[in-house]
Amino acid sequence: MKVTVTQNYPHKWEFQGTFPTFPKGTPVAMAQEEDSDFPGWYACDIAGHTPYIPGVFVRDGKLTRDYNPTELIQAAGDKLEIHEIVHAWLLATNDKGITGWIPAECVVSTDN
Repeated sequence: MKVTVTQNYPHKWEFQGTFPTFPKGTPVAMAQEEDSDFPGWYACDIAGHTPYIPGVFVRDGKLTRDYNPTELIQAAGDKLEIHEIVHAWLLATNDKGITGWIPAECVVSTDN
């Protein structure tokens, strides 16, 4: 799926930074409560980093898949290719080949 960014991101949330890819099986300590802005996402501690993670990516305190929590910094008008949608966030690649997460509310579909 192809989308166009409709608003600069990050805009109202703090950018969490760039992270390594954590391999399947990495231990994860998750917050007990979901993020109030994004249900299904949790603050966590993973290998000394403190990003957010979809709860569906963790079982028995470990990653069920490889996971990189890096967010995309994008400007309105940028084009993205979407790979996955998880609880109102999109895993996407921009035209520079950089892959990361962006909230679905920041884009509009350009597929016909």
